[in-house]
Amino acid sequence: MNSNASQTNHHSFILTGIPGMPDKNPWMAFPLGFLYTLTLLGNGTILAVVKVEQSLHEPMYYFLCILALTDVSLSMSTLPSMLSIFWFNAPEITFDACITQMFFIHGFGVVESGVLVSMAFDRFVAIRDPLRYASILTHGLIGKIGLVVLARAVCVVFPVPFLIKRLPFCRSNVLSHSYCLHQDAMRLACASTRVNSLYGLIVVILTLGLDALIILFSYVLILKTVLGIASRAERLKALNTCLSHICAVLLFYIPLIGATMIHRFGKHLSPVVHMFMANIYLLLPPVLNPIVYSVKTKQIRRRIIQVFRGRKNMS
Repeated sequence: MNSNASQTNHHSFILTGIPGMPDKNPWMAFPLGFLYTLTLLGNGTILAVVKVEQSLHEPMYYFLCILALTDVSLSMSTLPSMLSIFWFNAPEITFDACITQMFFIHGFGVVESGVLVSMAFDRFVAIRDPLRYASILTHGLIGKIGLVVLARAVCVVFPVPFLIKRLPFCRSNVLSHSYCLHQDAMRLACASTRVNSLYGLIVVILTLGLDALIILFSYVLILKTVLGIASRAERLKALNTCLSHICAVLLFYIPLIGATMIHRFGKHLSPVVHMFMANIYLLLPPVLNPIVYSVKTKQIRRRIIQVFRGRKNMS
């Protein structure tokens, strides 16, 4: 019996929609569909506006485009399993599809963190050396930074599918989320997961943890530079250019920290709370980042208003 269970569980996992309330899953279908639509529309608008608006052909907005592409990719990584559960009531996912999704979710999470570090560097250069800003952050350098961020993510996440694949699964094959995560699949194994846990911890410290420290250090240097500016109006103007990025950093790290805390210390909490926090961590930043940048960037806001006015006049 055990060998059969092991064989079955190696071939598939069962994803969880709303824990303990599978009959309520259809209620989540339309809100999730709305969030995915907002993500595509918002980030697509950012990409289109930066492309057509000449005044936005600056390093800051090229990094914003990389962030928008990362947000869309992260959302699309969770979309297949979310649709499967909430729209088609089909919670089963094959083992290979699960580890593929796991690779992309963790990979794009690390990419997003790296992009936020790049954007902090961009703000530091713009405020520290504004006259040489465009000559330092050339198209070539921005491209290289993008490739390094992507390569780092691929290198650190690449071992994860193999670490999961080597484990025997002879317990329950029910995952606690509506998508596949390394830590979630790992706990179902019926062998020691010490190597997986240690590797996961090292990756988190050397990517997300280190990135958070670099961003913090960047802002210490930015603040030091800003305080050295004589004019109060110029100080406020310099800080104002950082507000959108600060919001993007908070949108990424606060749900991440919240989800991690609840996972570690919230064992007594309802599974619904765990599900809600895990979904917020993955779905909220891609929805809100384009809204934050649209509200805070005059050129993007103006171009969007022009498009809506043009459509109104046409109708």
